[in-house]
Amino acid sequence: MPSCAASSAPPAIRGLDRLKRIAAVGLLALAGMGVCAHAATPSMTPVEPPRAAPPFTLKDIDGKTHSLAEYHGKVVLVNFWATWCPPCRAEMPSIEKLYASMKGKPFVVIALDQGESVDSVFAFMGQLSPSPTFPVLLDGKSRTAHAFGVMGIPSTYLIDKQGRIVARAIGGRDYDSAAMRSLLNKLLD
Repeated sequence: MPSCAASSAPPAIRGLDRLKRIAAVGLLALAGMGVCAHAATPSMTPVEPPRAAPPFTLKDIDGKTHSLAEYHGKVVLVNFWATWCPPCRAEMPSIEKLYASMKGKPFVVIALDQGESVDSVFAFMGQLSPSPTFPVLLDGKSRTAHAFGVMGIPSTYLIDKQGRIVARAIGGRDYDSAAMRSLLNKLLD
């Protein structure tokens, strides 16, 4: 009965197959480390040149209307997310911690949920500890996400005091970091 260990191929071919398997495992391990490192990085990619942030007006989970224009003169972190997205769920507490650490400064966080009901979002927010204290808006038809050019979630955009997108991040991040606060403080000066 044939077994996986036995092969009728010449030894040189068997050795080549083994090398291919080792190389494939090595490449997968490196790719996995890259994905994990990317997911844990607080860095954001600069947007060069900075571009005007698309205007939007949306309701939050309490029914209050928010407009990006009302935050002109402040640094704004806009996070596009959904409750069904594991990286989105994972980064939400770090966004809240960052927001709390910047209290008293002209900095605001706005989280825009993509295409979910207010009940779903409200229920999810109640499960978080700490519960977000920043506005959570409903982008029901993802029109705002489309205007920003969001290709996947989570996607986060950093808007300067002049209303320009100066940096972005695609994928989950740990926003509660000294590097992120340093970036924000540079924009706040």
